[in-house]
Amino acid sequence: MVKRVLRVIAVVLFCQTAYAQVTSDCGSAVPICSNTPVNGGANGFGNDDFNGANSSGCLERSLSGAIESNSGWYRFRTMATGQLGFNIGHDSSEDWDFALYRASDCNSLGDPVRCNFFDNSENKSFIGVGEDPTGDENSVHYEDWLDVNAGEDYFLLINNFSNVNSGFSIQFTGNVFSTNPTDALDCSIVNNLLGSPIAACQGDTVPLDATTVGATNYTWYSDTGSGFQVISGEINPTLNVTGSAVYRVLVTTTTGSIISDVQVAFNAVPTTGTLADEALCHTSGMIFNLAAKDSEALGAQNPSDFVVSYYSSQTDANSGTNPLPKQYPKSSGQEVIYVRTASLANPNCYDASQNFTVDAIETPELTFSENETVCDGATITIGETIPNPSYTYQWSTGELTPSLVVSQEGTYELTVTHFSNGVNCAVSRTINVSISEVPVISVDVEFRDLSPSNTVTVTNEADGDFEYSLNGGAYQTSPVFDEVPGGTHTISARDAFGCGVVTESFVVVGFPPIFSPNGDVLNESWQIEGLSILNSPIVTIYDRYGKLIKQLTEFNAGWDGSLNGKPLPSTDYWFKLSYLDNDGNRVNAKHLKNHFSLRR
Repeated sequence: MVKRVLRVIAVVLFCQTAYAQVTSDCGSAVPICSNTPVNGGANGFGNDDFNGANSSGCLERSLSGAIESNSGWYRFRTMATGQLGFNIGHDSSEDWDFALYRASDCNSLGDPVRCNFFDNSENKSFIGVGEDPTGDENSVHYEDWLDVNAGEDYFLLINNFSNVNSGFSIQFTGNVFSTNPTDALDCSIVNNLLGSPIAACQGDTVPLDATTVGATNYTWYSDTGSGFQVISGEINPTLNVTGSAVYRVLVTTTTGSIISDVQVAFNAVPTTGTLADEALCHTSGMIFNLAAKDSEALGAQNPSDFVVSYYSSQTDANSGTNPLPKQYPKSSGQEVIYVRTASLANPNCYDASQNFTVDAIETPELTFSENETVCDGATITIGETIPNPSYTYQWSTGELTPSLVVSQEGTYELTVTHFSNGVNCAVSRTINVSISEVPVISVDVEFRDLSPSNTVTVTNEADGDFEYSLNGGAYQTSPVFDEVPGGTHTISARDAFGCGVVTESFVVVGFPPIFSPNGDVLNESWQIEGLSILNSPIVTIYDRYGKLIKQLTEFNAGWDGSLNGKPLPSTDYWFKLSYLDNDGNRVNAKHLKNHFSLRR
């Protein structure tokens, strides 16, 4: 809807003094209780309100030699509790500063509660407290919101540093005006008969009321830049105005005359253009750039005169509260965005009649792995195993299914598409399929002297990631098994995908690496510990040439180092161990072929 908001100040007070719309001295600060229109500018600073001080808060001495150079002073009083801010609008080529004092007396201003002294090298059009109405969240020309309570008095100094100025406007903001739209500020402090300056919208009619008890005559004047001219035929105590001017009333009473001036400025009401609906693919963490829609809303209107903002409800758009960030985090799904185009000079002149829909279409999220391994001679299913019925699927091999059964290594690409509202949202992923290599293992037993418990290490000649199991137990990635007890065992190896299981058997026993049959009772014989756990074990001892020297069973005490009763020389001897397996076949312990030393 198009809405024109007007705050009318009608105060019947007696005053013999004409009040200017800009005053350069704190003592005559203009009392205000609503937004003010762009005035005629500030010229000079009158008296030095800081008595020669070098600074006041952030303000420093200007080129004038004082803190003020071209100043305007205003005062206001709060009537509610809440968050208050204001925008001071000006030409972007000019440099303005401000200081806000919580005080009721110009002689005891104290330090400002908000202050800004940055130069305008960025050519900004606003300074103030709260939020820049253009949406610049990082503007250095804005100070934090001010928390106010009812009954607080404030003086506002607005100072032009550049010595060239075309005036400024004041626009009050903050949630205190949402909770108290008509009485956030106290209008009883305005002692001008016609009230404080009035900012209105084109098409409005502003009633001026100079009703005075005892008046005998009213004469109305207007000044549009060429001096005050009598408004012919207007002799009533009230005047309805529809054009921008400074208006004056001369009230004649039986005791004298009263003159009162007020500025009334009318700002253009913008028209929001039709905005096209948007349909786009949604991605995780998506940001929708609302600023890109500004040009559609403005059309041929000057972006220096109007600002576009966006809202999640028509109520917020009408009130201008809770605007969405221009860089808007957009969730998936459809959402109606409500648009408000407002005058920068007077935000109460606005059009909130338009909206548009943003449809963020869900882009498929792929959950399957990019790498798969298939066992040699087997098959594997790749792709989406839990498909979305709203999506379509296409493989690089031509299939139109969400998953694919393959047995060959290679690369396979799946494209998943979500088509909605005329938009294709597609995502692709390549799956690399490799064939698992069968492990090739051998077993090495690290024997301890005469200990039937030893460390077993599996050696694998194949490349890949493998797991190992001892005697059918849980698989582990380490090929080392500690404290393996004596007896027959099996080692199984497979790749990490459960392919190609290979099993080897081995025997763990204990034997001394050295014995010395020299009659000193120590180490007089060589034997293997742990034979009793095997079925019919036979140990065969050879010399280095392969000559059979001795055969031992579990019932022998050991070998004394002799052959046919004659001592054999000191040297190394080899042995083999055989036993009966579970099927009654005699087998050699394939991983147990070792040697020992005889010393005399």
